[in-house]
Amino acid sequence: MAWVRTGLSMLSFGFTIYKFLLYVKEILSGQVIKAQGPRRFAIVLITLGLMSMMFGLIDHYKVFKEYGRSSGRRRWNSAFFAGTITALLGIVLLVTILIHRELFYSP
Repeated sequence: MAWVRTGLSMLSFGFTIYKFLLYVKEILSGQVIKAQGPRRFAIVLITLGLMSMMFGLIDHYKVFKEYGRSSGRRRWNSAFFAGTITALLGIVLLVTILIHRELFYSP
């Protein structure tokens, strides 16, 4: 589950960069600010985080599938579900940033 931890770190760092840029843009509303470079960097970090989480979840599933065959135990556990839910929320976050709308904020 180290993949999921790494992916979550990338997701949160990308989201922090994006939200910080929105805050700076709000403060400097009268001045011209070009925030596309850091915004793209945030999108890349979020995408890499999601890919890391997906690869980790696939690997986790394969290991537990093999483990389940040899021991007779079930393949699913809470770590897999927590990673899946986090990945789904990350996808919602990425789509929200890509369409450039605030999902949880209405002025």
